[in-house]
Amino acid sequence: MYRPFDLTGKVALVTGGNGGIGLGMAEALAQSGADVVIWGTNEEKNTAAGRTLARYGKRVASRKVNVGNEAEVMEGIEAAISLMGRIDCVIANAGISGYSSFPEMTTDLFHKVHAVNEDGVFWTFREAGKHMIARAKDGDAGGSLVAIASTAGLEGAARNAAYGASKGAVLSMVRAIAVELARYGIRANSIAPGWIATDMTQRSQTDDKFNERVIGRVPMRRWGTPEDFGGIAVYLASDASKFHTADTFVIDGGYIVF
Repeated sequence: MYRPFDLTGKVALVTGGNGGIGLGMAEALAQSGADVVIWGTNEEKNTAAGRTLARYGKRVASRKVNVGNEAEVMEGIEAAISLMGRIDCVIANAGISGYSSFPEMTTDLFHKVHAVNEDGVFWTFREAGKHMIARAKDGDAGGSLVAIASTAGLEGAARNAAYGASKGAVLSMVRAIAVELARYGIRANSIAPGWIATDMTQRSQTDDKFNERVIGRVPMRRWGTPEDFGGIAVYLASDASKFHTADTFVIDGGYIVF
């Protein structure tokens, strides 16, 4: 029986998994049979997300982790492996915005955005990669590393230089990781969302001018939703993608090509 999207027996870690795109992916993973670990910096949201995921009958764990802190990431990966026994898929979704005019952007803001959006991915993938490599050397090759980038890393986004630079760096880093770790059966891919209705874009969602001028240009004529990312999360966590690596999946309703 061909069941490539069955995630039974796999463990997935989703950073920033307590809301937005992260929770949308975590729900799809749990519904497809995966045990799920979510990280987030808000304990209340972590608890609420954990309750949501638990109803699918799989093992669920949450942990307060700031991915912009190397020690917390290292401790978090170790704890996840200890609790779940293994990690098969890591989705590095945690991120922050850094909206500012470029001439007025402070060094502190630039570094803060990169600490979470770029360094956080680096530390999370490095630590998870060590675990996956060790498993491969013991005869259990495989693993999937997925970074949530942004179309801001592919196109010019005014007042988003720090954010766009961090996401562009992630796209390049993922390609390098994919080439280096392929020998261990580990895939590395990135996802570039467009305009998605989450807490990060709340202000723009209620801006009539923005909806007319920007969302009106999206060929699908709507905001994306967290649920729009469930399918790609399951695909990349599953054996269906075991030969698919070093790619960037643009999920934006056609905006970037229009």
